[in-house]
Amino acid sequence: MHAEQAICELDELPEGEARGFTTPSGQELVLLRWQGRLLGYRNACPHTGVNLEWFPHRFLDPEGRHLQCATHGALFRPEDGYCIWGPCAGQSLESVDLVVKDDRVFLQE
Repeated sequence: MHAEQAICELDELPEGEARGFTTPSGQELVLLRWQGRLLGYRNACPHTGVNLEWFPHRFLDPEGRHLQCATHGALFRPEDGYCIWGPCAGQSLESVDLVVKDDRVFLQE
């Protein structure tokens, strides 16, 4: 069994905001607390595979209601990663399973 490394501390994820993190194994993720839930997605637009943000931790649209791909403007529902507008409409971000232990966030294995 290998030693687990946390992705982040839970308090690094304020309610209603999204943050980008790289796991110890190099996976790029978007994590957010949304309506009391902790959610995680791979940081890759289903349209082209590019990272969603242009600037660090800038994942939400100007209204703060949807995750947005900075490259083509696709909008994703935070609660399930489903694309409601843009070139990948009808597709979804790839979700990841997370677990919280001692106020630290880990990728569920």
